[in-house]
Amino acid sequence: MNLRRFTAAALLLLASLAVAPHARAQEQFPARPITLVAPISPGTAIDILARLYADRLSQILGQSVVVLNKPGAGGIVGAEFVAGANADGYTVLFANSGHSILGLLNKSLRFDPINDFAGVIQVGAAPAIAVVPPKLGVADLKAFVALAKAKPGQLNYGSAGIGTSTHLAGAYFAAQTGIDIVHIPYTVSLNILSDMLSGQIQASFVPLAFALGHLQNGSLRALGVGADDPIFEPVNIPTAISQGVDYRYTTWYGILAPAKTPAAVRKRLADAIAKAGEDAGLRKKVEQQGIVPQTRMLEAFDSYVAEDVRRLAPLTAGLAR
Repeated sequence: MNLRRFTAAALLLLASLAVAPHARAQEQFPARPITLVAPISPGTAIDILARLYADRLSQILGQSVVVLNKPGAGGIVGAEFVAGANADGYTVLFANSGHSILGLLNKSLRFDPINDFAGVIQVGAAPAIAVVPPKLGVADLKAFVALAKAKPGQLNYGSAGIGTSTHLAGAYFAAQTGIDIVHIPYTVSLNILSDMLSGQIQASFVPLAFALGHLQNGSLRALGVGADDPIFEPVNIPTAISQGVDYRYTTWYGILAPAKTPAAVRKRLADAIAKAGEDAGLRKKVEQQGIVPQTRMLEAFDSYVAEDVRRLAPLTAGLAR
């Protein structure tokens, strides 16, 4: 073999050796435990979902999937942690709609909630329920809208805080119906329920699971759901649309990865999570949280998030800090 051929062969061998570990790493993913970051406190919907999926994913992937709670600043702490992690699929974020509007609400973020992340999979959506105390004296959404129009600025609705999904769910309802209702942000979400029961506030727009116990015992009343289909179990709730109110509002739940995570790794995760979601026991537990299983993978999920931001942007005007 002459020197030229020897040199070419050596270079080819070196190139193959350099590429092989990277290829093997992708083929063998996951080769070690995966961290699923929940950017909110234990016991909340995101945390519950993350733990349900982590348990099933561990079985499917053959590696431990550990939930790490990183609460703080309305999801910013957890999101920033994942944005700065290695883009290798071993640290991912379990998020909801609140993540997509972080950039609309905060001018000085050290990361971009949209461009620094890539969609893995959406697992579900929780439609907003318009909830009021029976003592308010309204039996349906039309009556509530009529009362709000008769008393502009005199009815209050509670949310889990400025810019949260429950805040925007109420703001969107007000915009769609042309009513003037006052937003009352809470730092302790359970106080929303107690203040509705005592009459301190007159409404809230929340996922079913949040108010389910009070709806079942009749201490609170569900006027309508912001979805295309009514709810029949475990309580009956008609759609807003069926009552002549043009209101659709859902909170999405899904998993995001750092933007530069290889497409093959994200696809492996998405396929495994979708398979986990097919488990009947897991689906039942998800539905018990008032969340409708709903799957959008990879680029389709990215497009859905982008559209969600476009739709909600007008509602966040003036809220940025």
